Amino acid sequence: MPQLLSILHTIFVMGIVLGFMILIHEFGHYAAAKYFGVRVEVFSIGFGKRLIGFRKGETDYRISVLPLGGYVKMSGENPMDDRSGDPGEFLSHPRWQRFIIAIAGPTMNILLAFVLWTGVFMVHYEYSAALDGPAIVGWVMPGTPAANAGIQPDDQIVRVDDIEHPNWEQVGFKEALSPNQPLKFEFLRKGVISDVTLVPQPMGRNEAGDTGLVPKEPAFIATMIEPGMPAEKAGIKVGDQILTVNGQEIPATVALVDMMSHTKDQPLDIVVLRKGQKLNFKVQPKLSAGDPPGDMRYRIGLASVPTKVVQLPFPQAVKKSVSECVKNSSLILELLRKMAERKVSIRQVDGPIGIGSAVGSAAREEGWTPLLFVSAIISLNLGVMNLLPIPILDGGVILLLFIESLMQREISLRIKERIYQAAFVFLVLFAMTVIYNDIVKTLPGLTRMP
Repeated sequence: MPQLLSILHTIFVMGIVLGFMILIHEFGHYAAAKYFGVRVEVFSIGFGKRLIGFRKGETDYRISVLPLGGYVKMSGENPMDDRSGDPGEFLSHPRWQRFIIAIAGPTMNILLAFVLWTGVFMVHYEYSAALDGPAIVGWVMPGTPAANAGIQPDDQIVRVDDIEHPNWEQVGFKEALSPNQPLKFEFLRKGVISDVTLVPQPMGRNEAGDTGLVPKEPAFIATMIEPGMPAEKAGIKVGDQILTVNGQEIPATVALVDMMSHTKDQPLDIVVLRKGQKLNFKVQPKLSAGDPPGDMRYRIGLASVPTKVVQLPFPQAVKKSVSECVKNSSLILELLRKMAERKVSIRQVDGPIGIGSAVGSAAREEGWTPLLFVSAIISLNLGVMNLLPIPILDGGVILLLFIESLMQREISLRIKERIYQAAFVFLVLFAMTVIYNDIVKTLPGLTRMP
């Protein structure tokens, strides 16, 4: 029953978030069309059969049965429709006005992402403490490309690909977008810089690249204690700093996981620092399901993800929001480019299930800012994806307008009809592939996990 309620809550929150994103997007088209005197016949949230709505003036405002998007239907917009030459028709307006109408929707989504991120950075911006400062290695997973290359804890990454002095976020993005592809690094060890080429392995449900490098954290502090697990039963609490386990320093959660894969159910001697006092605990791991679900391994129910929280002044929040928009837009385009070159798997694209999972996780966190942060990412993705030069999408409309401007005449309706038909088939196939991969990545046993 609790799991069902969680699923229903996720679906409800995702519906609210996506519905608002679509509303903002379509309102951009609607407002621009109205401003230029284009007659708007339908303003719909969702596709297909009309469920509920109302008519005001010349426009039918509705919610439709398929909540997978939305649309604004303008008079004379479809090139296959008969044209009367009415000045209220979309195609009766000059190209520059049609361009503004087309780009207004994606622009609203990008602006919404900017506003949401600015608000989050001003109110409560929580991020991994490992992102501050240089990218120093805290742990190397055994058997990974980094371990095989001889990378050691305390090595510093001074260059990855074309980025000098990267932070861990930049390193992570480069790795994720380079599965099975050589990636050049420069490591600094005791004043000596070494050139190393690593080939990230595709890992996890999205098959993102991973070299096995784990960031060095300021301290191994318990930030999560799972109820009913051995760590809680032994008396370890959130906020305890884990000094040693079986006499060894533990730089990160994955190092503890790796240790337990060898010690299995043997008791662990854990020394923690609590309010300046050292305490000793004996904890016996037990075999239980981890992450992903169904992955049985020895666990004690303890994790460390040290974070920092800042509240930025308005000018700095605006600057960081612009940076976030530029960074994430570049990552989207880089992912699409590598997908077209068949260098990354389409599994890295999340569909409705993946988006819902991210929204649900954010909604379950304390406060509103995690959900607003994820909403900003979704809104930016929606805006950027709609600018792709694919007919039917806003970017395709803009592309055809640009071509017509160069030709100094309209493209024939017959050619436009064929273009739109081909684009429709492509988008349907792409959507089916993404949804299929979403299902495969979600159901246990149907996808390869690390």
